[in-house]
Amino acid sequence: MSDEPLPFGERLEAVFAAYGRLCVGIDPHASLLASWGYDDSAAGVREFGLRTVDAAAGRAGIVKPQVAFFERHGAAGYAALERVLAEARDAGLLVIADAKRGDIGSSVDAYGEAWLRPGSSLEADAMTISAYQGLGSIEQVMVAAERAGKGLFVLAATSNPEAAAVQRAVLQQSSRAGSTVAGAITAGVVAWNQGRADASTRSLGSVGVVIGATVDLRAAGLDRDGEAPRPGLPVLAPGFGHQGGELRELRSIYGAYSSGVIVSESRSLLAAGPDGLADAVARRVDEVGSVDV
Repeated sequence: MSDEPLPFGERLEAVFAAYGRLCVGIDPHASLLASWGYDDSAAGVREFGLRTVDAAAGRAGIVKPQVAFFERHGAAGYAALERVLAEARDAGLLVIADAKRGDIGSSVDAYGEAWLRPGSSLEADAMTISAYQGLGSIEQVMVAAERAGKGLFVLAATSNPEAAAVQRAVLQQSSRAGSTVAGAITAGVVAWNQGRADASTRSLGSVGVVIGATVDLRAAGLDRDGEAPRPGLPVLAPGFGHQGGELRELRSIYGAYSSGVIVSESRSLLAAGPDGLADAVARRVDEVGSVDV
């Protein structure tokens, strides 16, 4: 038996088959903490996170803790996050740390170690990462993630309107001159997945991108009408639910990328409260499963 870890793409494909594509965000906003009856404190975010894990386990297959809401409580907040991450992974959930880290050299490598190194107290199955200093700036993190069977989701075309000016900017230099930033990042990630030695046998790559459900892919320079990449491209898709993305439009939004889409929802589910969340997750899993991709 091989000691090699299963590639993240294979684990994601297994989750899709068993539980579908819904990703439950763990976003303990101050307003949600109050509505759930918790203090805006490290203890509050810990209990909020653990209740969300309990509601998701056995119903959905993926959770995504938003690191910032824990981080704002300092060391105690990180301790709370460590507990939530560990409980989620012990429950069999695939965990995406929404950390959005990015830098160059040893600094970005250290971020990768924090969130993806097996045995780290912050270990997750994947993390979100920024590559606006060039995809090459995170290459060593991609290599390390691959070795550990972990995943990455590189920010490409996010839903927030103020990001459009940067993400739709056209490159003047580099091998992808003439492409938008979002298009170049996405194409670079596709090429990375296709460059793995066993790429021909993989249904899904282990490095994906973040593309919001409220983004006009054509305006962002993304070829949604072309052939689907092989292996498939994992797409973390925030923006459904509270932000206005319509689930029934998933295929028309993402086109060729649809098969790899993870439907990420936070506030639209969390608003159900601690007693209603499990039922809300179960209903949304069924709704997501009924959508043609």
